[in-house]
Amino acid sequence: MWIATLPQETLSKGIDLASLYEMVLDGGPLMIPIGICSIVALAFVVERFTRLRKSAIGGRRFAGDVLEIAKSQGPASALQVCEQSRTPLARILGAGLARRDQPFLEAEKVVEDTGLREVKRLSAGLRPLVVVAMIAPLLGLLGTVWGMIGTFTNIAVQDGLGKPELLAGGISEALITTAAGLTVAIPTQAAYYYFRSRIDKFARLAEDAHVALARLREPKEQAA
Repeated sequence: MWIATLPQETLSKGIDLASLYEMVLDGGPLMIPIGICSIVALAFVVERFTRLRKSAIGGRRFAGDVLEIAKSQGPASALQVCEQSRTPLARILGAGLARRDQPFLEAEKVVEDTGLREVKRLSAGLRPLVVVAMIAPLLGLLGTVWGMIGTFTNIAVQDGLGKPELLAGGISEALITTAAGLTVAIPTQAAYYYFRSRIDKFARLAEDAHVALARLREPKEQAA
């Protein structure tokens, strides 16, 4: 076994693994902005989880309730339900219900503008996640390059070409920032795509619900 080839002193002491705190210190000053990026990303992930809840933006159940009320009690009652709710879905559906007596194309334009505005407002909260996902790995790469420069400088000054442990130790410390940057960027990017999919799903739901409400106008328009 390869363990038998290790020096007895190494086996008796065990493998000395650096603690997480020591690794952060070894990463250098660029670990500070990377740490700030992680805090910013965590804060906005929590904020987006809270902001993009179904109860906060409007879900399929609310859309179904509005449709049933419009069928049974009329569009005016459905509009009152939308006005009582402050969700983006309620504002989109309410925009169409409030203009039910206007020409169809004019009402559609208002609903489309309202939907685009609400989706844009929800998407604006994702920009910090995009920024963190882009900056964190670049900071890590910068830290690695900076560390490599320092490593080779020390080797040249100390005449350490014959000491591979100096080179290996320096490169190991320099790569810490790259690992830290990727550790922050990867989950941040994953969170961004998750929230992006929820916003797209909301947009499809709003469109389907509005189409279902608009179909209630067709019999009246045909009769007219």
